[in-house]
Amino acid sequence: MIQFPNAKINLGLQLVEKRPDGFHNLVSCFYPIGWTDALEILPASNGEASFTLSGLPVPGDPTANLCWKAYELLRKDFNLPAIKMHLHKVIPMGAGLGGGSADAAFTLKILNQQFKLNLTEAALENYARQLGSDCAFFIRNQPVLTIEKGDVFEPIPLDLTGWHLLLVYPNLAINTAEAYAGVSPRFPEKDLKTLLSQDIASWKEEVVNDFEVSLFPKYQVLADLKTQLYEMGAEYASMSGSGSTMYGLFQTPPAGPLPFPKEYSVWQGVL
Repeated sequence: MIQFPNAKINLGLQLVEKRPDGFHNLVSCFYPIGWTDALEILPASNGEASFTLSGLPVPGDPTANLCWKAYELLRKDFNLPAIKMHLHKVIPMGAGLGGGSADAAFTLKILNQQFKLNLTEAALENYARQLGSDCAFFIRNQPVLTIEKGDVFEPIPLDLTGWHLLLVYPNLAINTAEAYAGVSPRFPEKDLKTLLSQDIASWKEEVVNDFEVSLFPKYQVLADLKTQLYEMGAEYASMSGSGSTMYGLFQTPPAGPLPFPKEYSVWQGVL
């Protein structure tokens, strides 16, 4: 069975407070997008489990990959047979797009289907939360307002269907710990859910990603990309997650060739 784990963007990200467990409480909107990896899982005919990779290089031991951890998590509870798993990596890592979390969540979903485990979406979300803060989002894979560590969700009536999205990853991986080290949590003056209910024209001034304050002075390329996206006609531009992907929302696709260096990863499509 093969599926295509998709990325997400953050529409606003408010860091509210530091938790006693060292994590941060946040408020953000996760929105699924069409940039995908490819993940295939088959029964292992020889009885030997394996996990292989292609596409973008993924550092570290494959058995430490979230996909493999997802398999081990379900194998422990359901005595799953050996599988052959292959991940073709396309979504950049350290990019604020949730690609690794999506891969893990889709592993859970594929295994649930393939071996008829009959797990509900709620049960799959609980497994996903054991793998990472935003993994659970990709189980239902629909726009939500996320709170606490990014693993508790509230419905949000937000529909960007028809908007053109342009993503630019400047080949710069930002470590999550580095991103959080530079922020000062605070309770926002305005509720993000209310801000996102307003016309997109108002988002430029009011819907912010709190990581930009600390990361833009350190990485000028990010600030420059945001300015460039607005100059190209974006109605709204922002960094996704803790970076470093910058994105713009356009009413119509940008005209002409895209003015980004060839070493950047660029994706565009209609939401």
